[in-house]
Amino acid sequence: MAGRDHIMYKVAETMLTEEQIQNRVKEMGLEISKDYEGESLVAVCTLKGAMIFMSDLVREIPLTVTFDTIAASSYGSGTESSGVVTIKKDLDMSIEGKNVLIVEDIIDSGRTLKALKEKLLERNPKSVKIATFLDKPSRRQVEVDVDYIGFTVEDKFIVGYGLDYDEQYRNLPYITCLEEE
Repeated sequence: MAGRDHIMYKVAETMLTEEQIQNRVKEMGLEISKDYEGESLVAVCTLKGAMIFMSDLVREIPLTVTFDTIAASSYGSGTESSGVVTIKKDLDMSIEGKNVLIVEDIIDSGRTLKALKEKLLERNPKSVKIATFLDKPSRRQVEVDVDYIGFTVEDKFIVGYGLDYDEQYRNLPYITCLEEE
């Protein structure tokens, strides 16, 4: 029964519209701008999911902002994250003495993001804060301080606005969820 090996999904209801997303991103940009007024900022995009959110967010921050990207993953036994982060693509610039804003697409367990923040703090930045587009607190396994949250969402299989399923759906301008067919 090969059909049981591959679960098929369909797009369900729209959870967040394009307009809701853009309004909230503008609000977040304003909040971040106030917090860093008179300072410069290094925005660090976690690849690949946060790319769309970051590009929209930094356009709403009228400060001197430089960008960098990082790709990290955590491995464990089976499907459980161990919290041990492996950097798959590191920063290209030094963050020593700089204000760093980690820009994340979604926080689930918090394990990878917490460990990533700890790794970046070892590089002696002036500050490290976190901005996430989506927060899924029902899945949290470790405490992680998140400074800026776009939206809090329930535990569903979310795609769109950078979030994917098998590299698909990232380009949707809204947030939806997938359901089994």
